[in-house]
Amino acid sequence: MTTQVTTAARFHVLIPARLSSSRLPNKPLADICGLPMVVRVARQAQRSAAAQVVVAADSPAIAQACATHGVRAVLTDPEHPSGSDRLAQACALLGLEGDDVVVNVQGDEPLIDPALIDAVANTLHQHPSASMSTAAHPISAYADYLNPNVVKVVCNAQGLAHYFSRAPIPWCRDQADTPWWDRHPDRAPLRHIGIYAYRATFLRQFPLLTPAPTEQIEALEQLRALWHGHAIAVHTTQSAPGPGVDTQEDLERVRQLLQQAGG
Repeated sequence: MTTQVTTAARFHVLIPARLSSSRLPNKPLADICGLPMVVRVARQAQRSAAAQVVVAADSPAIAQACATHGVRAVLTDPEHPSGSDRLAQACALLGLEGDDVVVNVQGDEPLIDPALIDAVANTLHQHPSASMSTAAHPISAYADYLNPNVVKVVCNAQGLAHYFSRAPIPWCRDQADTPWWDRHPDRAPLRHIGIYAYRATFLRQFPLLTPAPTEQIEALEQLRALWHGHAIAVHTTQSAPGPGVDTQEDLERVRQLLQQAGG
Protein backbone atom coordinates (compact mmCIF):
# COMPACT_ATOMS: atom_id res chain seq x y z
CA MET A 1 0.00 0.00 0.00
CA THR A 2 1.23 3.50 -0.83
CA THR A 3 0.92 6.49 1.49
CA GLN A 4 -1.27 9.09 -0.19
CA VAL A 5 -0.27 12.73 0.26
CA THR A 6 -0.42 16.03 -1.59
CA THR A 7 2.85 17.95 -1.48
CA ALA A 8 3.22 21.68 -2.00
CA ALA A 9 5.89 22.77 0.47
CA ARG A 10 9.59 22.71 -0.42
CA PHE A 11 11.97 20.26 1.26
CA HIS A 12 15.35 18.58 0.78
CA VAL A 13 16.36 14.94 1.26
CA LEU A 14 19.69 14.00 2.83
CA ILE A 15 20.84 10.37 2.93
CA PRO A 16 23.62 9.61 5.45
CA ALA A 17 25.88 6.82 4.19
CA ARG A 18 28.65 5.26 6.26
CA LEU A 19 31.01 2.70 4.72
CA SER A 20 31.83 0.78 7.90
CA SER A 21 29.14 -1.51 9.29
CA SER A 22 29.68 -4.23 11.86
CA ARG A 23 26.92 -6.48 10.52
CA LEU A 24 27.27 -5.83 6.78
CA PRO A 25 30.64 -4.43 5.63
CA ASN A 26 30.55 -1.83 2.84
CA LYS A 27 26.76 -1.79 3.14
CA PRO A 28 26.08 1.38 1.07
CA LEU A 29 27.89 -0.19 -1.89
CA ALA A 30 26.17 -3.58 -1.66
CA ASP A 31 24.89 -4.58 -5.09
CA ILE A 32 21.10 -4.71 -5.44
CA CYS A 33 20.08 -5.83 -8.93
CA GLY A 34 22.97 -3.97 -10.57
CA LEU A 35 23.03 -0.79 -8.48
CA PRO A 36 24.77 0.12 -5.20
CA MET A 37 22.25 0.21 -2.35
CA VAL A 38 22.79 3.92 -1.63
CA VAL A 39 21.99 4.70 -5.29
CA ARG A 40 18.81 2.61 -5.00
CA VAL A 41 17.80 4.66 -1.96
CA ALA A 42 18.57 7.95 -3.72
CA ARG A 43 16.56 6.98 -6.79
CA GLN A 44 13.57 6.13 -4.62
CA ALA A 45 13.93 9.50 -2.87
CA GLN A 46 14.13 11.25 -6.25
CA ARG A 47 10.61 10.00 -6.94
CA SER A 48 9.38 12.15 -4.04
CA ALA A 49 8.68 15.87 -4.36
CA ALA A 50 12.06 16.83 -2.87
CA ALA A 51 13.79 19.91 -4.28
CA GLN A 52 17.06 17.95 -4.15
CA VAL A 53 18.37 14.58 -2.99
CA VAL A 54 21.93 14.50 -1.65
CA VAL A 55 23.95 11.65 -0.15
CA ALA A 56 26.04 12.65 2.90
CA ALA A 57 28.95 10.24 2.41
CA ASP A 58 31.79 9.42 4.80
CA SER A 59 33.99 7.92 2.09
CA PRO A 60 35.26 8.88 -1.39
CA ALA A 61 34.19 5.39 -2.53
CA ILE A 62 30.55 6.20 -1.74
CA ALA A 63 30.81 9.63 -3.35
CA GLN A 64 32.33 8.07 -6.49
CA ALA A 65 29.61 5.42 -6.71
CA CYS A 66 26.99 8.16 -6.48
CA ALA A 67 28.72 10.26 -9.16
CA THR A 68 28.90 7.26 -11.49
CA HIS A 69 25.12 6.96 -11.34
CA GLY A 70 24.27 10.65 -11.43
CA VAL A 71 23.46 11.06 -7.75
CA ARG A 72 24.71 14.15 -5.94
CA ALA A 73 26.88 13.56 -2.86
CA VAL A 74 28.85 15.62 -0.37
CA LEU A 75 31.82 14.25 1.53
CA THR A 76 31.57 14.52 5.32
CA ASP A 77 33.94 13.78 8.19
CA PRO A 78 34.40 9.99 8.56
CA GLU A 79 34.82 10.40 12.33
CA HIS A 80 31.27 11.63 13.00
CA PRO A 81 29.83 9.65 15.95
CA SER A 82 26.26 9.63 14.60
CA GLY A 83 24.13 10.16 11.53
CA SER A 84 22.83 13.39 13.05
CA ASP A 85 26.34 14.84 13.16
CA ARG A 86 26.84 13.83 9.53
CA LEU A 87 23.57 15.46 8.49
CA ALA A 88 24.39 18.63 10.41
CA GLN A 89 27.66 18.98 8.48
CA ALA A 90 25.87 18.26 5.20
CA CYS A 91 23.38 21.03 5.99
CA ALA A 92 26.25 23.45 6.49
CA LEU A 93 27.97 22.34 3.27
CA LEU A 94 24.74 22.81 1.30
CA GLY A 95 23.88 26.14 2.92
CA LEU A 96 20.61 24.87 4.40
CA GLU A 97 19.49 26.95 7.37
CA GLY A 98 16.55 28.51 9.16
CA ASP A 99 13.21 26.85 8.42
CA ASP A 100 14.53 24.85 5.46
CA VAL A 101 13.01 21.37 5.86
CA VAL A 102 15.40 18.45 5.60
CA VAL A 103 14.18 14.85 5.43
CA ASN A 104 16.62 12.22 6.67
CA VAL A 105 16.19 9.06 4.60
CA GLN A 106 18.31 6.21 5.90
CA GLY A 107 20.85 4.82 3.44
CA ASP A 108 19.72 1.23 4.06
CA GLU A 109 16.07 1.71 2.97
CA PRO A 110 16.12 0.84 -0.76
CA LEU A 111 12.35 0.24 -0.77
CA ILE A 112 11.39 3.53 0.92
CA ASP A 113 8.01 4.79 -0.29
CA PRO A 114 8.45 8.23 -1.95
CA ALA A 115 4.98 9.25 -0.75
CA LEU A 116 6.05 8.60 2.84
CA ILE A 117 8.95 11.03 2.36
CA ASP A 118 6.49 13.66 1.12
CA ALA A 119 4.12 12.99 4.02
CA VAL A 120 6.79 13.39 6.71
CA ALA A 121 7.97 16.66 5.14
CA ASN A 122 4.41 17.97 4.92
CA THR A 123 3.72 17.00 8.52
CA LEU A 124 6.53 19.27 9.68
CA HIS A 125 5.28 22.12 7.50
CA GLN A 126 1.82 21.65 9.02
CA HIS A 127 3.11 21.84 12.62
CA PRO A 128 4.98 25.16 12.95
CA SER A 129 5.61 24.54 16.66
CA ALA A 130 7.53 21.32 15.94
CA SER A 131 11.27 21.04 15.35
CA MET A 132 11.01 17.56 13.85
CA SER A 133 8.54 15.16 12.33
CA THR A 134 8.51 11.40 11.87
CA ALA A 135 6.10 8.57 11.01
CA ALA A 136 4.32 5.63 12.58
CA HIS A 137 1.82 2.93 11.68
CA PRO A 138 -0.63 0.83 13.74
CA ILE A 139 0.73 -2.42 15.15
CA SER A 140 -1.25 -5.54 14.31
CA ALA A 141 0.85 -8.40 15.76
CA TYR A 142 0.97 -8.77 19.53
CA ALA A 143 4.54 -10.11 19.27
CA ASP A 144 5.61 -6.80 17.69
CA TYR A 145 3.95 -4.89 20.53
CA LEU A 146 6.08 -6.82 23.04
CA ASN A 147 9.30 -6.82 20.98
CA PRO A 148 11.90 -4.32 22.33
CA ASN A 149 13.38 -4.02 18.83
CA VAL A 150 10.07 -2.56 17.66
CA VAL A 151 9.97 1.05 18.84
CA LYS A 152 6.57 2.39 19.88
CA VAL A 153 5.30 5.98 20.05
CA VAL A 154 2.36 7.55 21.87
CA CYS A 155 0.93 10.83 20.53
CA ASN A 156 -1.29 13.60 21.86
CA ALA A 157 -4.46 15.06 20.32
CA GLN A 158 -2.41 17.37 18.09
CA GLY A 159 -0.39 14.50 16.60
CA LEU A 160 2.75 15.36 18.57
CA ALA A 161 4.82 12.64 20.23
CA HIS A 162 4.40 12.14 23.97
CA TYR A 163 7.13 9.50 24.19
CA PHE A 164 9.01 6.82 22.24
CA SER A 165 9.88 3.53 23.90
CA ARG A 166 11.07 0.00 23.32
CA ALA A 167 8.55 -1.01 25.97
CA PRO A 168 4.96 -1.89 25.00
CA ILE A 169 3.17 1.45 25.25
CA PRO A 170 0.43 2.28 25.95
CA TRP A 171 -0.03 -0.59 28.39
CA CYS A 172 -3.61 -1.80 28.88
CA ARG A 173 -4.09 -2.33 32.60
CA ASP A 174 -7.14 -4.60 32.29
CA GLN A 175 -6.24 -6.60 29.16
CA ALA A 176 -2.46 -6.76 29.03
CA ASP A 177 -2.04 -10.38 27.88
CA THR A 178 -3.98 -10.09 24.59
CA PRO A 179 -4.10 -7.66 21.64
CA TRP A 180 -6.61 -5.38 23.34
CA TRP A 181 -6.85 -3.18 20.26
CA ASP A 182 -8.84 -5.90 18.45
CA ARG A 183 -11.86 -4.43 20.26
CA HIS A 184 -10.72 -0.82 19.74
CA PRO A 185 -8.86 -0.61 16.38
CA ASP A 186 -8.74 3.18 16.60
CA ARG A 187 -6.61 2.82 19.75
CA ALA A 188 -4.02 0.43 18.31
CA PRO A 189 -0.44 1.05 19.49
CA LEU A 190 1.82 2.76 16.98
CA ARG A 191 5.09 1.41 15.64
CA HIS A 192 7.64 4.13 14.97
CA ILE A 193 9.07 4.32 11.44
CA GLY A 194 12.65 5.60 11.37
CA ILE A 195 12.32 8.51 8.97
CA TYR A 196 12.67 12.12 10.16
CA ALA A 197 12.21 15.64 8.88
CA TYR A 198 13.97 18.52 10.62
CA ARG A 199 14.10 22.27 10.42
CA ALA A 200 17.65 22.97 9.30
CA THR A 201 18.47 25.25 12.24
CA PHE A 202 17.43 22.56 14.71
CA LEU A 203 19.29 19.83 12.82
CA ARG A 204 22.50 21.86 12.95
CA GLN A 205 22.04 22.39 16.71
CA PHE A 206 20.89 18.87 17.61
CA PRO A 207 24.33 17.21 17.91
CA LEU A 208 25.33 19.94 20.40
CA LEU A 209 22.45 19.16 22.78
CA THR A 210 23.24 17.19 25.91
CA PRO A 211 22.16 13.54 25.52
CA ALA A 212 19.02 12.79 27.53
CA PRO A 213 18.98 10.21 30.35
CA THR A 214 15.99 8.55 28.66
CA GLU A 215 17.88 8.48 25.36
CA GLN A 216 20.78 6.65 27.01
CA ILE A 217 18.47 4.18 28.78
CA GLU A 218 16.32 3.37 25.75
CA ALA A 219 19.05 3.88 23.09
CA LEU A 220 16.68 6.15 21.14
CA GLU A 221 18.27 9.38 19.93
CA GLN A 222 14.93 11.12 19.25
CA LEU A 223 14.26 11.24 23.00
CA ARG A 224 16.96 13.91 23.22
CA ALA A 225 14.68 16.32 21.34
CA LEU A 226 11.73 15.65 23.67
CA TRP A 227 13.91 15.98 26.77
CA HIS A 228 15.05 19.43 25.65
CA GLY A 229 11.47 20.54 25.01
CA HIS A 230 11.33 20.22 21.22
CA ALA A 231 8.08 18.94 19.71
CA ILE A 232 8.06 16.02 17.26
CA ALA A 233 5.06 15.80 14.92
CA VAL A 234 4.02 12.28 13.88
CA HIS A 235 2.48 11.29 10.55
CA THR A 236 0.38 8.14 10.95
CA THR A 237 0.09 5.88 7.91
CA GLN A 238 -1.81 2.61 7.62
CA SER A 239 1.10 1.14 5.64
CA ALA A 240 4.06 -0.71 7.09
CA PRO A 241 7.33 0.33 5.39
CA GLY A 242 9.32 -1.96 3.12
CA PRO A 243 12.16 -3.91 4.74
CA GLY A 244 15.44 -2.18 5.49
CA VAL A 245 18.87 -3.78 5.20
CA ASP A 246 20.92 -4.52 8.32
CA THR A 247 22.19 -8.04 7.62
CA GLN A 248 23.12 -10.29 4.71
CA GLU A 249 19.74 -11.99 5.10
CA ASP A 250 17.97 -8.63 4.77
CA LEU A 251 20.01 -7.88 1.65
CA GLU A 252 19.01 -11.17 0.03
CA ARG A 253 15.36 -10.54 0.88
CA VAL A 254 15.38 -7.10 -0.76
CA ARG A 255 17.15 -8.48 -3.83
CA GLN A 256 14.45 -11.13 -4.19
CA LEU A 257 11.65 -8.60 -3.77
CA LEU A 258 13.11 -6.34 -6.44
CA GLN A 259 13.74 -9.26 -8.81
CA GLN A 260 10.11 -10.35 -8.38
CA ALA A 261 9.02 -6.79 -9.15
CA GLY A 262 11.22 -6.65 -12.24
CA GLY A 263 13.72 -4.45 -10.34
